[in-house]
Amino acid sequence: MVTVGMNYEIIEGKGPEFEAVFGKVLTIMQAMSGHSESHLYKDTANSNSYLILSEWSDEGAFQAFTESEQFKNVVDWGKEKILSTRPKHEIYGAGSFSKGTCPADAH
Repeated sequence: MVTVGMNYEIIEGKGPEFEAVFGKVLTIMQAMSGHSESHLYKDTANSNSYLILSEWSDEGAFQAFTESEQFKNVVDWGKEKILSTRPKHEIYGAGSFSKGTCPADAH
């Protein structure tokens, strides 16, 4: 089992839209093989900062999600309409640790 933390800084005033899209993405994630659960958290000190914590069976399952067409579409939409900076993620668990930018963001 691995836990993934995806950190997002969004444009001022875009929180409700970001939260609504997360709900749609969560539906897609729940259908993905290897996905256990995900939760969205909002920073109480910075209302434009969000964290999504997701549990996956392994890094490969998470990677399959980030390589999916649905995820790429959301990333493109986010870059154009919602995000103020590049998303960052961290992967924890099963003896591995990775840190960097969102893989789909490299496209």
